[in-house]
Amino acid sequence: MAALKPSLPILSFFLLLSLYSNTFIHTALADGVTPEEAKQLRDEVREMFYHAFNGYMEHAFPLDELRPQSCGGEDSLGGYALTLIDSLDTLALLGDRDRFAASVEWIGKNLQFDINKTVSVFETTIRVLGGLLSAHLIASDYATGMKIPTYNNELLNLAEDLARRLLPAFDTPSGIPFGSVNLMHGVDEHESKAKLLYIFSFLCKFLSYSLCFFTHIITSTAGGGTLTLEFGVLSRLTKDPIFEQVTMNAVRGLWARRSRLNLVGAHINVFTGEWTQKDAGIGTSIDSFYEYLLKAYLLFGDEEYLFIFQEAYAAAMHYLYNDPWYVEVNMDSAAVVWPLFNSLQAFWPGLQVLAGDIDPAIRTHTAFFSVWKRYGFTPEGFNLATLSVQHGQRSYPLRPELMESTYWLYKATRDPKYLDAGRDMVASLQYSARCPCGFCHISDVEFHKQEDHMESFFLAETVKYLWLLFDLAVGPDNLVENGPYKYIFSTEGHLLPATPEISLVQEHCSYFGAYCNTGNMRNESHASDVASNPQETNDGSLYGRVRTRFPSGSTFSDSTPISGLIKGVCPGLTHGQKFGISYLASSHRAHEESRNQRKPTVVESHSLVVVPGQTSEYSPSENKNYHEKFSESSEGGSVSDTPQKG
Repeated sequence: MAALKPSLPILSFFLLLSLYSNTFIHTALADGVTPEEAKQLRDEVREMFYHAFNGYMEHAFPLDELRPQSCGGEDSLGGYALTLIDSLDTLALLGDRDRFAASVEWIGKNLQFDINKTVSVFETTIRVLGGLLSAHLIASDYATGMKIPTYNNELLNLAEDLARRLLPAFDTPSGIPFGSVNLMHGVDEHESKAKLLYIFSFLCKFLSYSLCFFTHIITSTAGGGTLTLEFGVLSRLTKDPIFEQVTMNAVRGLWARRSRLNLVGAHINVFTGEWTQKDAGIGTSIDSFYEYLLKAYLLFGDEEYLFIFQEAYAAAMHYLYNDPWYVEVNMDSAAVVWPLFNSLQAFWPGLQVLAGDIDPAIRTHTAFFSVWKRYGFTPEGFNLATLSVQHGQRSYPLRPELMESTYWLYKATRDPKYLDAGRDMVASLQYSARCPCGFCHISDVEFHKQEDHMESFFLAETVKYLWLLFDLAVGPDNLVENGPYKYIFSTEGHLLPATPEISLVQEHCSYFGAYCNTGNMRNESHASDVASNPQETNDGSLYGRVRTRFPSGSTFSDSTPISGLIKGVCPGLTHGQKFGISYLASSHRAHEESRNQRKPTVVESHSLVVVPGQTSEYSPSENKNYHEKFSESSEGGSVSDTPQKG
């Protein structure tokens, strides 16, 4: 029974919340958004974009990012006009031919990466490489309606040059890349220093965690596993497989070191492959690892990504999902270590829409949005034990994840409540975050205190998803909904089209092209049914469903099997057997896991629990005894040195 004890406090907590659910449900008071109001909101979001974009161009360009309060600029990543690059496909989406063409021309003539700057591999990939590739694919194709006649692949050439400068980061024993790389000198100028780092990596377990981070030996799961889309697209465009290969190897390196529960931790030593932080979750440091597994399959048709996603998603729903919230647990024992909603989790309902698991997405979005309604923004951390903002995580840096999920849920359901949610988000941004030259970070969501900084992803994602939401309601007329291709959004919101050149269907069968009749397939944890034409339609229907074992009540488990013959999806073979990716466990970890074979109890309640507004009479102090059990973990600081993507 020892293995069951860690789950009892969280079980008690969610049962307690169920008793108070009637008190917590916060009914939207706003009237439904009319078609005319949706058009006005779309135009308002467009004005928000240009208020911030023009502020950047007038006061910060060519520096990386805008200081919207003081109307200045700063170099925050590499000193190469980051916000302009991140904004390119938003300009194209809005149909701004003149500024899109002028921006592409300037970048093609002036941007260079032969600079002595050490940059984040993750941030540089998703913001800069992704921005260049997306804009190239729009500017070079007549079918997009935004082709630039004088364009001659300048952005593609820059993207290839940048990616080759990032490649040295992947030269590690595990295949998992370093967190940063110098664009001129690579990871290290001297081989002797690299050898010292290798030796130092073994000493990290005896030294402080921060020292290991300082040497760039430690990387996050998201940082190592969120590179496949950009590098994969580049390989397809340049016909050089090296980019796709190194990022696939990084994913394999991470997944091979998963726990026996199919969970991954937050941070890992790229030399030894040892997990340095074993907290498993769907938010900070891990989020986009899950996202890119599914999206890489949808864009490239590579079944290996699908099989990993199936197993990873099933484990997340089994061990992390406490309907409607998600918690962080120890990756080996599934003991709850962090009863926290962090703002990066808000992407998850949108990912579930792409996977076809709509019902839990709806419930989770409702819970997440109740936090927004309470404060006007989502704080970086909201403590589920105290029902209050987590200490040290009070800010809202203009993140787009909740807007992203709102857009996808509206596209899938056409439920007008998501337009109401979008309207509330626009109002909060306009009234509390708007600054003289752009939009400011909110340093404290309870007091709406502004901070003089605007991340580039505000223009790449936050306003993009809001604009798409209201344009869809009006009757869409844009590149994404009515264009020549189906688009996959990168984790930075960049548009990657499923063109024939990029999305060639590849056969991945290690057992000599065997076919199996799907009518005989068993509903096992490693078996799956995949629609024979996994494409999204413009009317909002989904790509096709993935079938596997999930908690009861999940619509994901009710997908209808596809009849006929599907190549490479036979039951009985695990992912490791199909692709040769076996589970790796250190000797001491294997010993620990041998004592934790019993799976903990998982809450499967579907009572909807949302957070009360500030005027609610409910006081968390009523449950003081329970909250004290979490006091030690809840007061811990936020994880540092993690990807800061929006």
